Amino acid sequence: MNIAWKKSAGRFALLTAAPLIYGAGISLFLDPNHLAPGGMTGISVILSYLTGAGTGTILFLLNLPILILGAWKFGLRFIMKTGYVVMLTSFVTDILADRGAVTEDPLLAGLAGGVLIACGIGIAFRAGATTGGMDIIIKILRRRYRHLKTGFLFLCSDLVIASLSGFIFRDLNVALYALITVIISGRTLNFVLYGGDEARMFYIITERPREIGERLLKNLEAGVTYLQGKGGFTGKDKEIVFCAVHGPQGPQVEEIVKEEDPSAFMIVTSASEIYGEGYKDLFADVL
Repeated sequence: MNIAWKKSAGRFALLTAAPLIYGAGISLFLDPNHLAPGGMTGISVILSYLTGAGTGTILFLLNLPILILGAWKFGLRFIMKTGYVVMLTSFVTDILADRGAVTEDPLLAGLAGGVLIACGIGIAFRAGATTGGMDIIIKILRRRYRHLKTGFLFLCSDLVIASLSGFIFRDLNVALYALITVIISGRTLNFVLYGGDEARMFYIITERPREIGERLLKNLEAGVTYLQGKGGFTGKDKEIVFCAVHGPQGPQVEEIVKEEDPSAFMIVTSASEIYGEGYKDLFADVL
């Protein structure tokens, strides 16, 4: 009971730290310099400029219907964590808005803001949540259109929002600095989660291989392969769960394994390149 309480307290601490860092990145660096870093955050920065309403308030209102849709698609437990992160992020963003920009240099603001929001997202992922917005929308789109790659969908949305910001603010430099923020944020997120590795491979030796495999397929839409093995000490036949996922999904794999079989033996290794559906096209570089 004491261990479970400590784990819950640690997870709650992460879920609280993530919005504080994320909100600081928006209010102290990005928003006052009119930098729209893609996603719902970028849309909120643009709408705040057009309407005069608080960026945090707009961010919450935009996420509200998405959270309801996510609860329907992915279950209440997942959305409760994400909902807490979204609400606290919105609150922190509006509270810190009165402090003004830490720097008015758009390049420095884009770099610092990109790093902060990436750290916030990474911490939220570690705690089994997301920051809402495009994460949920793209997850839903991938269920319906499985041939579309996650990275491609994120890239398209970020490019559209960054380009739109240049038009709204009537400044091409703003759009270019926003793109720098998007790139820095993506690189930082990968580093925060896995030291910059593109993907992770999991070998899971467990007494509940089918249960874990089904959850990986359903919750993460991750490809799962069951390998046949034999215990060296016991001599018993075993099924080994093998899967490869994009970097940000790694903590969710670990969480699923912990919930299904805390005594599972799990090997996690880096994958610099993965070819196939959902990853790179094997022939992309030669065509």
